[in-house]
Amino acid sequence: MNNPVLSSILIPTVLLGIGLFFFIRASAKDRTEQTILRSPQTEASLAAQLQEYFTHRAYRLAKVEPETERAIFEGNVRPSWFMAIFLTLLAAVGLSCAMPIVSILAPQLAGVAVGLVALSPLAGIFYWRKADRLERVSLKIEALDAGNATPQTQVTVRGHRDELANLKQALSLRPIED
Repeated sequence: MNNPVLSSILIPTVLLGIGLFFFIRASAKDRTEQTILRSPQTEASLAAQLQEYFTHRAYRLAKVEPETERAIFEGNVRPSWFMAIFLTLLAAVGLSCAMPIVSILAPQLAGVAVGLVALSPLAGIFYWRKADRLERVSLKIEALDAGNATPQTQVTVRGHRDELANLKQALSLRPIED
């Protein structure tokens, strides 16, 4: 490690390797959020729309909790082939870039460094196993200002952030400003 070029390349390579590891690990992370949305519809009409929306999105009504007035929908989230292949290729490129550094710093490990690239499909397998899971969406619908001429309904939704974004857009629901 007497060569200053090697040490200047080693540090970014290690940092990029750490980043690659955390990127692959975060690919299947649960991103559940809760948001409160408002709609100018009646409680019954919004409930029917929400049921239809989630049924169309391959969710099923798992249970209704009368004590908390919540409805829970469940659906299976399938992993993406694109993401599995992308993560495998990303891991292969990352490990390929680390090979020259390892072979220069530790020539006795040069043969092992080439074998590291063969481990890249593990990234896709990791994603595939972790991303295939049961997703839950919890809804609580409440009527606001019963004396007002225009009905206002508030929906508290807990679910995956991408599902919440799709729901807002599909049903034109507005988030409540805090």
